[in-house]
Parts: sequence; C-alpha cells; structure tokens
Amino acid sequence: MSTYAAKEPFSTPVRAVIVTVVYVLLIPFINWSFTWAPMVELPGLGWMFNPVTIVTGLVLVARDFAQREIGHWVLLAMAVALGLTWATSGGELALASGVAFAVSELVDWAVFTFTKLKLSTRVLLSSALAAPVDTSVFLLGAEAIRPGMFTLPNISMSIIGKMVGALVIWWLIRKTMEQNVEGATA
Repeated sequence: MSTYAAKEPFSTPVRAVIVTVVYVLLIPFINWSFTWAPMVELPGLGWMFNPVTIVTGLVLVARDFAQREIGHWVLLAMAVALGLTWATSGGELALASGVAFAVSELVDWAVFTFTKLKLSTRVLLSSALAAPVDTSVFLLGAEAIRPGMFTLPNISMSIIGKMVGALVIWWLIRKTMEQNVEGATA
C-alpha cells in the first residue's frame, strides 16, 4: 500500500506534485503582484487598498492541501517559493513573506499541539489567530517596498481573504469527516 493511499483515497503522486507546484507558484505570484497591482479606492470611504489582499487566502488553502499531500516537506516547498519570490520581487518582499509565514506557522503549530479540539475547529481557530498577525507582519514588510501597503483596508481585506480560505478548508474537512463517519456506520 502506498503512503498516498493511506492519506486519502483519491491521493496520488501526480496529485501531490500538482498541488505542491500550485502552492509553490502561487506564493511568488501573489508576492510579485503586491509590487505592481494598482491601489483601488473604496467608494464612499476614501480608503485605498490593494486588490491582491483579497486573494491571499488562496495561499493558505493551497498550503493546507500541499501539507496534506506532502506533510512537513511543505516547508521545503515554501523555501523554494521564497527563493522564487526573491528572484522575482527582491529580498525585502521575500523576507517579509518568510517572516509572516513563520509567524503563522508557529501559531498553527501551537493551536494544533496544545488544543484537543476537532480538526475542523482547530483550522478555524488557527486561522482566526494567525491571519491578523501574518497579515500585519507581511504588510508591514511590504510597506518598506511600496508605501501605502500597511493600511486598515489592506489589513482587513487580507484577513477576510484568509478567513474565506480557512472556511473553505473547514467545510472540506467537516464534509470529509462526515463522509468517513457515514462510511464507518454503513
């Protein structure tokens, strides 16, 4: 029996590669987008925000799927992605992204290590705690490269995007757990 079959019935080496490559490429693409994406004014508020902040939650979803497929090797995938960020967007942005990632991973580790909650609940709690910290650290670092990034609208939109990603993962985990319970009782 392969190690992939033990993780998930639909998991294959090809799927693991595809999910990991998507994760690795998504990080430098989103980071690079912060360097050029136009700031957008929120109507009636006068607030400017970078629309890329909305999709940053995709990275968390991609990371969760990659981690599910390749386990702790996801750290190597993240290092490759930060290297690509360095090459495409410079060292400051790679450093900001890497520090933000490390902080959010530390929060994830603490929640998953010290709580005995259901997996789906830990995913939501971890994201709710890590998203504001991760976002603030990254946008503060991005501010050094492109002034106007560390703003309340950017912080808010990024946290919302990350929480939407967390809700997707939460829903998928709950659905999988429910299917496993139904399959076990059938």
